Amino acid sequence: MQQPTEPVRLTAFSHGAGCGCKIAPAELEKILRSEQPAPSDPRLLVGYGTRDDAAVYALDEDRCLISTTDFFSPIVDDAFDFGRIAAVNALSDVYAMGGTPLLAVAVLGWPIEKLGPELARQVVEGGRRACHDAGIVLAGGHSIDAPEPFFGLAVTGEVRRPHLKRNDTARAGDMLYLTKPLGVGILSTALKRGQLPEAGATIARDLMTRLNSAGTALGQLECVHALTDVTGFGLLGHLLEVCRGSGLRATLRYADVPKIPEALIRLAAGHYADGGLRNWKSYASEVSGASSMERMLLLSDPQTSGGLLIACGPDGTSDVEAVLREAGIAATPIGELHGPGEGPKVMVE
Repeated sequence: MQQPTEPVRLTAFSHGAGCGCKIAPAELEKILRSEQPAPSDPRLLVGYGTRDDAAVYALDEDRCLISTTDFFSPIVDDAFDFGRIAAVNALSDVYAMGGTPLLAVAVLGWPIEKLGPELARQVVEGGRRACHDAGIVLAGGHSIDAPEPFFGLAVTGEVRRPHLKRNDTARAGDMLYLTKPLGVGILSTALKRGQLPEAGATIARDLMTRLNSAGTALGQLECVHALTDVTGFGLLGHLLEVCRGSGLRATLRYADVPKIPEALIRLAAGHYADGGLRNWKSYASEVSGASSMERMLLLSDPQTSGGLLIACGPDGTSDVEAVLREAGIAATPIGELHGPGEGPKVMVE
């Protein structure tokens, strides 16, 4: 086996970066459509019907099991950072249900002849670090020799039934919060093209390796009516899932949406993720006020290990902001939800 003699750019081995390689919403809808009857199980509280972040299964009247899996191809060139980001992204699905992770197993695909086992070990080490940061063990996993590298986790978590949060239970009048700024997909595209300054790469890495562990505390707030994380479908895509599932419409204030300043610079220079354009084409008919290139491509930008999207009652904003401050997050409302009506489901002001 030929060993690499120069630093390996992992992003050169992936056709898409991070959650940007996810299948677009419209195509995923076709894949998941089935004529087969599903067995009825009253203990399955959350399946894939609402496109929520994880499956939830009731163990008894109080305790629920959370199960999820997530993996993707390299979004950064450093193997350890890639493993850590992929693991944090997978763990986020449990936090987005208001839960607490219990354990994880790894999912690894690796072109062993091209990249060798040592880089793969570093990827797994990054995943192990993320699990350690979350207070759980990486308990095993599965690997295959694959033409393109990918890594992620299957995570098991738990949540008390009263603390379970879903993406289809928002209410009219709820205020919307987002806990991480947008633009990671744009930065990762610039990185893949060799056009991202080191400072921008550091910003992206630090955001993507920040755990969404505030979701556990948010799950204990009755004022939080719905919760999800923003990943491959972009802010608009995941907000639309909330609106469709809850039978509501949303107003989004673009000026208040947190943005990575370097991402706006890269976007102005022509860097954007192909996945963002696919996202926009999938749901453009349901959105108004986002026709400018900046709004369209930023709000549709696929986020890897993105922030939590929170819908909370107007009387609970101070409680939500207190939880976020405790987690080191400064956040203000970016919009609100309204009752059903005619026209687009999301209006961007």
